Amino acid sequence: MKKTIIVMPVANEETTMGGIIEKILALPYDNLYLYPVMDNYSTDGTRAIIEKYEKKTDRVKLIFYKESYGVISCYLEGFRHALKDGAERVIEMDGGGSHLPEEIPRFIEKLDEGYDCVWGSRFVEGGGISHHPLYRRILSSGGTILANVVLGTRLKDMTSGFEGFQRYVLEDLKLDQFLSTGHMYQTEMRYYCRNYRTVEVPIHYVGSESSFRFQVVAEALRILFQLKKAGKTIYRDSGKSTTDKQLPGKKKSGKK
Repeated sequence: MKKTIIVMPVANEETTMGGIIEKILALPYDNLYLYPVMDNYSTDGTRAIIEKYEKKTDRVKLIFYKESYGVISCYLEGFRHALKDGAERVIEMDGGGSHLPEEIPRFIEKLDEGYDCVWGSRFVEGGGISHHPLYRRILSSGGTILANVVLGTRLKDMTSGFEGFQRYVLEDLKLDQFLSTGHMYQTEMRYYCRNYRTVEVPIHYVGSESSFRFQVVAEALRILFQLKKAGKTIYRDSGKSTTDKQLPGKKKSGKK
């Protein structure tokens, strides 16, 4: 199997971290690696648990990102390390137990088939959600419908954070110029990758109780319409227009 690195932001996961790592290491792949990414926000024993596995196997590597400004920056920093360390494919997933390690083979199978991007979907046949409050389900499904209408995409799930990429996709993206620092990141990523060959695979999302924050929704709407308005000019902090060839998700010629 091609070298595949899982990027997984983690914070205060000491009750579940060991079990998640064990399940990933038990998968039947010798060339599958795990890069947990954490910052100073994590104050429990999560780091010690990861370091224990680091000593046991070279398939686990802790990335401590002290300049982090949130979970999305940890995803992007993990991507940078994965590319630097020679990853041929990268899988992104949550470290809090919301994403199931046993579903990783679905992503590897589709990447092996030659898809550029593989999106985990809760809303395709075989997917689902459990332990998630109704309003969060409404936000996720409604957000997908709205994003598809505004951006012209056609995915069943525009907000899931379980996804896989061929190396060249992440190399093409400008990782330091994403607009979103929060939940809208997943939608932004799918929008940038719309010109690639993509596929959705079913996942079962295990949710949790969380408080509603209006500013999160407001931020998501702002970025959504910013993407729509900008069209091909969607770089952060860019004061001049870009061409279609400079689009973060523009597919290189010759890629299938």
